[in-house]
Amino acid sequence: MVNIIAAVVIVLLFSGACIYIIREKKKGNHCIGCPMADHCPRKGKPCEERPEK
Repeated sequence: MVNIIAAVVIVLLFSGACIYIIREKKKGNHCIGCPMADHCPRKGKPCEERPEK
């Protein structure tokens, strides 16, 4: 029974992450998880690695 509950929890977490990624991609957010993803000036362009300061 414990194995079934653990498996269900893992499946729910994985499916929730997939749904989040799909929704963000449909909104057009290129860099998912970026705090400025909704109003990024580089929207639609690939992200660039920023040099360390």
